[in-house]
Amino acid sequence: MKKICFVITLLATALLHSQETEVFVFDISPAYEGLELLNIRNISNNEGYDNQPSFVSNEALVFAGNNGGQTDISEYDFNSKVKRWVNETTEGGEFSPQQFPYSGDYAAVRLDKDGKQGLYKYDGGTGKSSVLIENLRVAYFAFFDDEKIMATVLNSDKLDLVLVDLASKKVDTLLKDAGRSIQRVPKTETMAYTLVNESSQMDLYVMDMGSGESFFICELPYGVEDYVWLNDTQILVGMGSNLYI
Repeated sequence: MKKICFVITLLATALLHSQETEVFVFDISPAYEGLELLNIRNISNNEGYDNQPSFVSNEALVFAGNNGGQTDISEYDFNSKVKRWVNETTEGGEFSPQQFPYSGDYAAVRLDKDGKQGLYKYDGGTGKSSVLIENLRVAYFAFFDDEKIMATVLNSDKLDLVLVDLASKKVDTLLKDAGRSIQRVPKTETMAYTLVNESSQMDLYVMDMGSGESFFICELPYGVEDYVWLNDTQILVGMGSNLYI
C-alpha cells in the first residue's frame, strides 16, 4: 500500500491567516470502485494552522505547522511518530515546505511581517536560511531537480508561471494567469501545472522539460484547483466531501 496526504490547501500569500486545519495521512489500496482509504492518522494534532504537506520519502513528510503562533517547517517521521522543527525561527512564516530532491536541504515560501515574500533555502542540518532568488515573489513552487524549479509568482492579483534556474539565477516567465498547483509527474521528465481557462476553471497541462513543449491533459472538475499524481497516468482530486480519480 502507498501513503498519501489529503488536506485542505490554502493560499501561501498575504491572504494567509490563522486557520484550524490538520494534516491527515492514509494508507490507500485499490478497490472495486476506485480506492480504499485505510488507517487514518492525524499527524499534526495541533492547534492552529497545520497544512501544505509534502513527502520527503515514504517514511517522512514535512508540512507548514503552527509553532506557538509562528508557522514553521515541521517534519514527521512515520516510524518513530516524532515531529521536529526543521528551520531556525525567523521573523516571518514558512509555507509550502519541500525537500530538495537530491540533498537534505529544504525550501519554503517565507512571508515576513512587513509583507516581503520569497523563496528560501533551509540547511538540513542547522536550519539556517538563505534566500534562493532575490526579488521574486514566489507563491507556489515544485522541484524538477536540485537546480530547476517551476513556480507561480505574484503579479498584482494573478499568478505568472515561471521556470527558475537556481544555478544561474535565471528566471523565465512562461505563461500568465496560472493556477497554484504545480508538481513533477512521477517517473517522467515532465512538470504539471494549471491555467485559468475562458470559463474561469482550471485546465491541467504537462510540460516536457527537455523540449519545453506543453500538452493539454484535461479540465479539472468545477471549482477544483488542486490535484495529486498517483502515478504517471492518474490524478486524485477532492471535490466537496468526495475524492475522485
